[in-house]
Amino acid sequence: MIPSAILESALYVTDLHAAEAFYSDVIGLDLIAKVEGRHVFFRCGTGVLLLFNAEATKIPPAPDARLKVPAHGTVGEGHLCFAASADEIAGWRKHLAARNIAIESDFEWPQGGRSIYFRDPSGNSIEFAEPRIWGL
Repeated sequence: MIPSAILESALYVTDLHAAEAFYSDVIGLDLIAKVEGRHVFFRCGTGVLLLFNAEATKIPPAPDARLKVPAHGTVGEGHLCFAASADEIAGWRKHLAARNIAIESDFEWPQGGRSIYFRDPSGNSIEFAEPRIWGL
């Protein structure tokens, strides 16, 4: 058995309100679920981006919890890459510059394809890249 796709990706954030504003207002994702102080979830194409307050997700579920999601979380900055065409990456550069969001790195991969990197409000490394960097 081999998985066919990644259904959800998670980042851990230090400020849920700032993260919600960033991913909805700057990145343009649609909010699909929210629990104050714990998480905000966004639709992204055919997948879901989960943003968690890591401290809240370290607490195991109560024995009588309806959803018995195991405790999880991480410390430090994570990474997430959104797929984008070359033209879309050029558009994202302008869009981010208009919002005073610094591009940390912009380069062409040796095997072909461009990436740009920047930071979200929690310091996570966010990338837009052409899928061809992975031969896709």
